[in-house]
Amino acid sequence: MPGRTQLHQRIVQAIVTAFSRDLWRLVGRYVGIGKPVTNEPIHSLEALGTFVKTRSSHVAQTSLYGYLKTRAGTRFPEMFEDPGMLLSINMAKWQIYVACISDLSVYAGALIHRRTGIDNETIARQLSCMIAPIIEEIGAPDEAGPDFAHSIESMKIRLASIDYTAVGDDESAFSASPDALYTWSPIANELKSRDREIVRNSIRFRWKDVRASIRELLDARTVVSSCES
Repeated sequence: MPGRTQLHQRIVQAIVTAFSRDLWRLVGRYVGIGKPVTNEPIHSLEALGTFVKTRSSHVAQTSLYGYLKTRAGTRFPEMFEDPGMLLSINMAKWQIYVACISDLSVYAGALIHRRTGIDNETIARQLSCMIAPIIEEIGAPDEAGPDFAHSIESMKIRLASIDYTAVGDDESAFSASPDALYTWSPIANELKSRDREIVRNSIRFRWKDVRASIRELLDARTVVSSCES
């Protein structure tokens, strides 16, 4: 029989790979799927913003729906036919999305510092410019719930105040999204309490490929130069 660590790894992998093409069609019909993920080089602040929002949308939704699918099993499609559950799913989707934007923006800022050496204040100012059109695009969706505006403000405060020079090239920047996935997923508390580390690790696992992509695609000096021109 596999040990506890091996069992946790198998469950995490099950959550990560929970979706078939048909299930994505179902989810898309009810809650919407973000813009397609591309692998274009990142040469400007605008391109960095596009990378951040598309990858964040993908990670947020696949993490949330993967967890729901794993917990609900064959009853997963029924969740999208229950108005109350659908409302909770949509609230969770928006909260996790903003947390993902926050985490990936922090990682991007730290990566820019490591590659260019620019100071913390400049990085914070540039990320504020990057995030502004994303926040404007998001707006204030009714389905996001009454706490959403506070989450947006918390993200803005975090990006303005964090020390990017102290963030490592690892998963340390990705602290908000695991908390959001665990907190907002509409699963009964007695069940979630058993899943805490499994759920948090499932979203951490998804960030690995995103970190690898941004390392490869980001031309940090050109991005910085585009902000100064």
